[in-house]
Amino acid sequence: MDLKLSRFILPVGLLLLIASGCREERKVNVASGLDPRRMATMSTRNISTLISDSGKIQYKIVAPIWNVYDEADTPYWSFPEGLYLQKYDPYFHVMATVAADSAKFFKEKRLWRLEGHVEMTKVPKDLFLSERVFWDQRRGQIYSDTFMHIETATHVLEGTGFVSNEHLTQYRILNPEGIFPVNRDDFKKGPGNPHPAPAEPFNPADTVKAE
Repeated sequence: MDLKLSRFILPVGLLLLIASGCREERKVNVASGLDPRRMATMSTRNISTLISDSGKIQYKIVAPIWNVYDEADTPYWSFPEGLYLQKYDPYFHVMATVAADSAKFFKEKRLWRLEGHVEMTKVPKDLFLSERVFWDQRRGQIYSDTFMHIETATHVLEGTGFVSNEHLTQYRILNPEGIFPVNRDDFKKGPGNPHPAPAEPFNPADTVKAE
């Protein structure tokens, strides 16, 4: 081989080898920077699925995005774009509904964290509004540490802090700020009833807990 040609090939070969090694090193650095604890093990869009417990269907969830983080230190499901949930009785009748701007479900703790505009309803017409609500399925309890607005057929309750059983049939506001008697029929205005009639007085102790 010509001496001048061999002198040219040798440096070029060394440069290619070094460049190849650098590329490989960069690939390893990128892979080593990934943290599986922060990566979703499953991501599904536009879901509508039934969730069962002990062989019985408990509720239905509907959401635009469902992310599952099974490798996290505390495994959880994430619903970053909102969640709608229907809770069923043993006869598959809707007992209550829940809607939230975002939600997380911590699998091992069986704990829901609902945030944003949280709206819960209980059959037939009870309405519960808050900014953050927790649903502890293990203890069968729903609670909140934020402001809560409750509407029933007979009264409106407002205050901070809320504790209830998971059926929303027995509940109390920890720091009541207002309890107002309401007759919803009075708000159906017509030609003969331009203004709602005043409600009858009541005992506030009777409205702090639902029967």
